[in-house]
Amino acid sequence: MKLALAQEMRNIDKLAINDFGVPEIVLMENASREIARGVEDMLSGLKGKRICILAGTGNNGGDALAAARHLANAGSKVKIFILGKQEKLTPSAKINYDIVTNMEIELHFLSTQKDWEKLKVVLKYSDGILDGIMGTGFKGELRETTQRLIDMANDSGLPILAIDVPSGVDADTGQIMGTAIQAAATVTLGLPKWGTLFSPGAVNVGKLTVDGIGIPQVLLDDEDIQQELVDKEMAKTLLIPRAMDVHKGTCGRILVIGGSTGMTGAPSMTSMAALRSGAGIVTLAAAESLNDILEVKLTEVMTLPMPECEKGVLGLEALDKLLEVSRDYHMAVIGPGIGRHEETQKMVREFVKKAEIPLLIDADALYAFRGQGELLADCKYIPILTPHLGELATLLGKTVGELRENLLEITREAAEEFNAVIVAKSECTIAVYPDGQAYAATTGNSSMATAGCGDVLAGTIGGLYKQTVEGMAPLAGLYIHSRAGDLADDDLGHGLVATDIIERIPLAIKELVIR
Repeated sequence: MKLALAQEMRNIDKLAINDFGVPEIVLMENASREIARGVEDMLSGLKGKRICILAGTGNNGGDALAAARHLANAGSKVKIFILGKQEKLTPSAKINYDIVTNMEIELHFLSTQKDWEKLKVVLKYSDGILDGIMGTGFKGELRETTQRLIDMANDSGLPILAIDVPSGVDADTGQIMGTAIQAAATVTLGLPKWGTLFSPGAVNVGKLTVDGIGIPQVLLDDEDIQQELVDKEMAKTLLIPRAMDVHKGTCGRILVIGGSTGMTGAPSMTSMAALRSGAGIVTLAAAESLNDILEVKLTEVMTLPMPECEKGVLGLEALDKLLEVSRDYHMAVIGPGIGRHEETQKMVREFVKKAEIPLLIDADALYAFRGQGELLADCKYIPILTPHLGELATLLGKTVGELRENLLEITREAAEEFNAVIVAKSECTIAVYPDGQAYAATTGNSSMATAGCGDVLAGTIGGLYKQTVEGMAPLAGLYIHSRAGDLADDDLGHGLVATDIIERIPLAIKELVIR
């Protein structure tokens, strides 16, 4: 399923109306029925329920006015409050305004203090709220009256259903300037909006329902929309069925390079995640003084002790041997637990420059390229970068706050400049390709905010490298890793640890494989 930016959704609406001849009022009517159903689900019925509708003068408000008719016909006691002047209503909103007026549904424009006081009383005795104030049109800062209205709705403590996007949430970034509707549920129209997946706005969305509202499917599947949801159905198409005659050498030979004193857990988890993802052979190359520890930690993973520049530290002494042995592997994952020693950073840059196999660069290996990200464009294969937002900010010379203001656009620019696939880890992890294609998954949960989770993701992607359609390991890994996290959360809740996710990777894959 595609994920739309606000302007893309507006363009789709225009094409449906102008090129396909679907009247705007028909789209609004289709939307209103789904919105009414959403209110019914939220309130567990409509008959006798007291519903306060908050509407703007745009088409988001028009959707709310149209829904008011269905709610009233179902036996709800509806009261409508419009923020703005009657003459500002859009043509389709005006049609629905006239209908609800003819139906004698109680309606007020919030123009005087008396109107605001009336709203205060109505909210006190309502069962729920329908938010049709702004929708996808919001950018920048709220007007004082809009902020007042949103605050009143939130302070009421009532369940709120938002239309398209909770008012006050930027549909493209998820950013909130000041305040935003705290919805129990959101009915989004046409396509899901990219910004609803990202904090802080994602927290305000509640249960998300998507309805196409009768827009021709060809418009919703437009290839020019470069954002897409990685769901179970997509993930199924990414895996290559195993032939009967496969062996460990053909399922993926993965070299993991990492570890340092006190940081042997990270590369160990990356290595085990690669094996649990189905890789046939995984070897962990680390400083030779760490080998005894790693031999105890790992059974199925082979270890490769490497020359060290000082105890527990990989340096340039290991470079030639790493380059030599790497030729026998399909992919190298470099970075988990490798540390930030100056000699290590030099070795990482040289290895990445000279390696003749595909690379996944994670954790402190990315730190080696801070301020020098353009060097990544010289890799012999398009590298996969797996930073969390702090690491991505350091790599790009920005702050995390700056990233969050426009994560998609910034990551797209970096992916193009570095000629890399960037898997940016956050509450909604995204994968962005050099051509601008961006993907996000709605799987995953807050219990995965635990040390080592990112190391597991790196190993999952690496382990899937030879088992997926060419170039699709980052997407398959994104879905399988987050799905395994959901399975772990189902069993263990917030107490899960990264190794719990590793154990459930095979279960997540099994759900995708048709036998």
